[in-house]
Formats: sequence, structure tokens, C-alpha cells
Amino acid sequence: MEWIDTHTHLFLPEFDADRDEVIQRALQSGVTYMLLPNIDENSLQALYACATKYAGCCKAMMGLHPCSVNQEVKKQLQIIAKQFDEKKFIAVGEIGLDYYWDLSYRAEQLEAFRTQLQWAGEWHLPVSIHSRSSLDDCIQEIKNIQRGQLKGVFHCFTGTIEQAKQIIDMGFALGIGGVITFQKSTALRETISQIPPEHIVLETDAPYLSPVPFRGKRNESSRIPYIAQTLSSLYGFQQSEIARITTANALRIFPI
Repeated sequence: MEWIDTHTHLFLPEFDADRDEVIQRALQSGVTYMLLPNIDENSLQALYACATKYAGCCKAMMGLHPCSVNQEVKKQLQIIAKQFDEKKFIAVGEIGLDYYWDLSYRAEQLEAFRTQLQWAGEWHLPVSIHSRSSLDDCIQEIKNIQRGQLKGVFHCFTGTIEQAKQIIDMGFALGIGGVITFQKSTALRETISQIPPEHIVLETDAPYLSPVPFRGKRNESSRIPYIAQTLSSLYGFQQSEIARITTANALRIFPI
């Protein structure tokens, strides 16, 4: 079985002590590609170092995370835009809106999100979307400019069936990670059971959101099969079929 982790931050300091071992465990678990969303201007060096050292399996995205947006958003976006002039990336990400932690820069978050969506449309790149406590607004922003050009993944989807259907109708996929294995996620499992697996990709968001039975510990890409195990139960499919479908979905979205 071959898997793709469509959202993992293996370049973060949490992996500095054992990154080689973490990536080897992922490869041994059948995770052939690990897609790395950027965070902001301060994460560039670490992202590039990881994507270069492990070029065969780690593929970089480029974007400005909404939680990093501040009053210098125009300067931040200039720095991010410059990266696209110098390197190739598989997506614009991680971008979006976050209304959970802090609303101080809500207007700036919207500016950054809209700008980066425009980039994705112009450059024919998929997007990786962060939508914590802001899912409806993220959906609406894409609807406002979607002309069949945009595609990508709503990372860490935890919404309703109605929101899922809107996302799918726009041509986007749902990123499913460790949250679906949590005991409290009954509603999410019910929603996903109603969505054909052709609209789903797998992700870890490592080092965050470890699936059961590792909840509370540092997450890593080798745990993708544990997420797939829950999906296998929901759909009544063998894990090999979940691997085949979700890997094909990821390859269709991202130019790996």
C-alpha cells in the first residue's frame, strides 16, 4: 500500500532531533510522499532545508498561514510572492482564515487569503486551506472567485455534511486527519461516511493532532495508516482500497 500525507510540518523544531528516523518510519509505513505547507517568512529556511535533504519524498508548498498574518501583511506577502519567482512549489499553502485564536487581524487575514487565492488561480496551483472556526467564510471567498480555476484541499475538515457538499461542488477535497479517530468525533465520522472517498485525502498535520492510540503525543507521517483504519471501518473497505483511492486523489490534485 502506498499513502500520501498531504499536510505535514516535518520541518518544525519538534523534529530536529530525529527527523531522519521520522521520515524513515514514514517510508517504511508506505507513505511515499509528504507534502510540506509553509507557515510564514520565518519558516522558509527550515522548509527549504527539509525539502532539499529529502527531495525524493518531501515536497514543499508556499504560503502565508493566517495565524502569522499581522499589520505588516503587505510586506509578508511580498516575501512569500518572491519565493515563487525563485523556486517551484506543488501548491499555495497553508493559507486561509483562523477565527479561533485571535481576530485582531481579521481584515489582514482576508487580504492575505484573497491575494493568495488569486495567485493560485493565475499560476494554476492547488491550495491547502486552513479554516479553523471560519469554514463558511473560506467557502464563500472561494465561491466569489471560483471560475473553475481553483482546486485543492480543505485541510483538517471538521464541518457539516452541508459544508462538505459545498466544498465538493467547488471541486475541492476534504483533508482528513487524526481528529476523525477521536472518541468525541462522532458527528465528523457520520458526515464523512456520507461522502464518497473519491473526495478525500489523508493528512497528519504533524506534529499536531496525533490519531488514537497516540493522542497527546507528537504526531508524524507514519501514522497515516491509523487514520485510514478509521476510514476503512466507516466505508467497509479494505485499507488497500482506501490507500488506492486517497493516493489517486492526492496525485490528481497536487503536481507531485
